[in-house]
Amino acid sequence: MDDGLEGFMTPNVTPNGKPVCKRGNTCLIAGSDQLFAVDSAVISDEGRTSLEEFFSKQTNYGYVIEGHTDSDASDAYNLGLAKRRAQAVEEIARASGAQSVDVRSYGERKPRATNATKAGKRLNRRVEIQCVARPGGKS
Repeated sequence: MDDGLEGFMTPNVTPNGKPVCKRGNTCLIAGSDQLFAVDSAVISDEGRTSLEEFFSKQTNYGYVIEGHTDSDASDAYNLGLAKRRAQAVEEIARASGAQSVDVRSYGERKPRATNATKAGKRLNRRVEIQCVARPGGKS
């Protein structure tokens, strides 16, 4: 991500040449099962409270919010569901005064575990929040 701040972008690329330019780290992985009902992008009251508390305690420059799913359903459907869920988390971030730098949807494309087991699928259904440090490395 490059939000236009001077010196923010790093000169790295992936093996296929795609620029990598974020200075951030994963600061929260929230299981979708904890935040959402099955096949829903509406955050539960408990999930909302948890996210509001998380964002209110943070002092980072901004956040990249990433939605992920398991491999049930089609790739297109999973991308859409993951995006709607990430956008729902972004709405809470903004309402809490946090700056959203980007919202991304990976659907089933970046699994943390196998989709062959219930436990693996549960790990893959998640929203990851990347905390982005301020230019110069300070959060």
